[in-house]
Amino acid sequence: MKPIVKAFFDEQTNTVSYAVQEPDGTACALIDSVLDFDHAAGRTDTRSADAMIAWVQDQDLRVEWILESHVHADHLSAAPYLQERLGGKIGIGANITMVQDTFGKVFNEGTEFQRDGSQFDALFKQGDSIHIGQLRGDVLHTPGHTPACLTYVIGDAAFVGDTLFMPDFGTARCDFPGGSSEALFQSIQKILALPEETRIFVGHDYKAPGRDDYAWETTVGEQKALNVHIGQGRPIEDFVAMRDARDATLGMPRLILPSLQVNMRAGQMPESDDDGNVYLKLPINKL
Repeated sequence: MKPIVKAFFDEQTNTVSYAVQEPDGTACALIDSVLDFDHAAGRTDTRSADAMIAWVQDQDLRVEWILESHVHADHLSAAPYLQERLGGKIGIGANITMVQDTFGKVFNEGTEFQRDGSQFDALFKQGDSIHIGQLRGDVLHTPGHTPACLTYVIGDAAFVGDTLFMPDFGTARCDFPGGSSEALFQSIQKILALPEETRIFVGHDYKAPGRDDYAWETTVGEQKALNVHIGQGRPIEDFVAMRDARDATLGMPRLILPSLQVNMRAGQMPESDDDGNVYLKLPINKL
C-alpha cells in the first residue's frame, strides 16, 4: 500500500515531522513531532504541533499512533500535547531503557525517574508490526545514532529518523553515548535491503552545499547509488573511519540538554516542585 504522507518542516531545528495516512481511510500516525523551545528564555510553544493538529482535523483523520524514531537530541517532542488533543498511543524502541539508564545518570535523576520505558504506551523491537487502519507498518531496529533508533516501514515508505539523511548529505553522527558507527553501518544495510523503489523519508535536512531548497524524500535506490557516505557499496572499514573522524569535529546540538531530559520522558517535563514550577538541569562537563 502507498500511504499518504504529509511533511511538516521546522526550520529552527531542521526537523521533519510526518503525518502518515492510510490511502483509503481516515486512520493516521504522527512521527517525530516538535515542541518549540526558546532556549534563551526557557519557554515552550506549540505552533509546530498545532500545525499538525490543524491538518489532522482539517482532513478529519483519526490518530492511532504517535511514533518516535528515537530519543531526539536536537528538539523536544510534542507527543503528550498531541496525544491529549488527538488521542493515539505513543511508541518508541524498546532500547529506550538503555537511553534512560545512561542519561538518568548524566542528569542525576532520582529513583522516582523510572528507567523501564513505562512513560511510553508501546515499546517496539525488531520485527514488530503495527496497523494504521488497514495500513501495516513494520519495525526495523536501526541503532548506531542511538541504541534505541527505529525505522518504521509503512507500506512503501520508510521513516528512518536520523539514520540516513538526503543522499547529498550522508548519514547520522554516532558519537552520542551508546552510539556506534559499526552499528550504524549494519543498520543502514537493513534499510538498503528494502525494495529500491521504497520511499525514504528523513528526519532532518540541512541543505547540502550547492542545494538551494530543503528536501526530505528520496528512495532506497537513490541512497544506494548516491549517498555521499554509504553509496556505491562503500565497505564498512571506510565508512567507520570516515564517520568517526567526522564526528570528532562536531559540537553538541544546541538543544541537547533540554531535549534529552524531556524526550526520555516521552515528551513530558520533569516533575514540578511544590509551587508548580518546572526546572531542567544543566550538567557541567558531562557530555
